[in-house]
Amino acid sequence: MAYTAADVKTLREKTGAGMMDCKKALTETDGDMEAAVDFLRAKGLAAAAKKSSRTAAEGLVGVAVEGTKGVAVEVNSETDFVAKNDQFQDFVRKTTEVALGVDGDDVEALKAAAYPGGGTVSDKLTDNVATIGENQQVRRMKTISVEQGVVVPYMHNAAAPNLGKIGVLVALESEAATDVLETLGKQLAMHIAAAFPQALTADGLDAEVIERERAIAREKAAESGKPENVQEKMVEGAVNKYAKENALLSQVFVMDNKTPIQQVVDQAGKDAGAKIVLKDYVRFQLGEGIEKEESDFAAEVAAAVGG
Repeated sequence: MAYTAADVKTLREKTGAGMMDCKKALTETDGDMEAAVDFLRAKGLAAAAKKSSRTAAEGLVGVAVEGTKGVAVEVNSETDFVAKNDQFQDFVRKTTEVALGVDGDDVEALKAAAYPGGGTVSDKLTDNVATIGENQQVRRMKTISVEQGVVVPYMHNAAAPNLGKIGVLVALESEAATDVLETLGKQLAMHIAAAFPQALTADGLDAEVIERERAIAREKAAESGKPENVQEKMVEGAVNKYAKENALLSQVFVMDNKTPIQQVVDQAGKDAGAKIVLKDYVRFQLGEGIEKEESDFAAEVAAAVGG
């Protein structure tokens, strides 16, 4: 045997791979530690390819701010259990910090970016899949910034500092005092987390969504049996109501349930003696838009036993 128990221990610490995998790697490479690491990495790549087809809808959202720039990143895993793993949390935290230096919202550019300690974000992701044993994906990122003012981060029900299931960023452009802007930004971020706006203004709402709402409203209006001109007014009224309730600046502030967000921002600017503009926001909710596969656990077990 060209290796010792201490070598197995060292290789496990280096790679996080299982004991039997480490023994096999050292056997295949005649005890060459670096070659064994490469052997396991290659095996990890194969494992990652097999796992990549499995649905990853759990995980964490990370937020980070540096100066007048902020970024939110979503990294998915297959189970909530992995989201509580220190190794996974550290990866999401560091990847989000790396994203601050990536131009635009290009996930592929983020994955190709240098990861702290060596390699790329993609390399580290592959290592994580191999050692943790679940499919993981860097799904999306969004960056916002201001020329002057603040970008305020907020994490609803944080699992760890700046990590959780609903991450929010609020960009406020203003010459007002930083503490004033941060207080307002935190209140607005809490509103955004709760109210789930679809866009900053009505003009920014998805055209397909608006058309779907119009079709639903038209169907309801037709059922009313009212004259056609009245039906058209009913349809436009319903669409305008939807737009008002789903565009952030026209939403009613959840903290008083009466004041539109635009008025909240305007009043804060008057009180501060400097105009405040809510320039942009980000709201990432973990797993939104991912279709989870429903599985029949009993059937899976029966198939495994039978096979």
